[in-house]
Amino acid sequence: MTGRVWTRGVAAEGVAALWLMLKGYRILDRRRRAPTGSGAGEIDLVARRGRTLAFVEVKFRPDLDRAAFAIGAEQRRRIARAAEALVARHPRLGGLEIRFDAVLVAPWRWPRHLPGAWTPDPP
Repeated sequence: MTGRVWTRGVAAEGVAALWLMLKGYRILDRRRRAPTGSGAGEIDLVARRGRTLAFVEVKFRPDLDRAAFAIGAEQRRRIARAAEALVARHPRLGGLEIRFDAVLVAPWRWPRHLPGAWTPDPP
C-alpha cells in the first residue's frame, strides 16, 4: 500500500472511530491483525455498545456509493475469520452479540454507519 493511500485509510479510520464514539460505542481495538498464516485479515475497528460487539470495516472512497460496493465477499470472509480468532482468544467477549458493520467515508460527507452490513457465510 502506498504512503498516501495508507495515510487516507488511517485518517478515515480515525473519522469512523470518532463517529462511532459519538453514537455511544467504545472502541476496543484498531487495525487488529489476525495471526500470520491464519487466512484471516485485518479488522479496522472493534467496537462495543452494550451487549453488541461490532467488527467494523472502514472504506474511504470518492463517494459513499463506491465505498459501499468496495467490500468484497473474500474480504468479508477474512474479516469473519479474524473476528472468530479474536473472540476465541478473549473468552469474555464470547457472550456478546457479534455484528459486522461498515462505516463509509467520503470527502465532504458525513460518515455513514451501516450496522449489520453483512452476516458471515456459514462454515
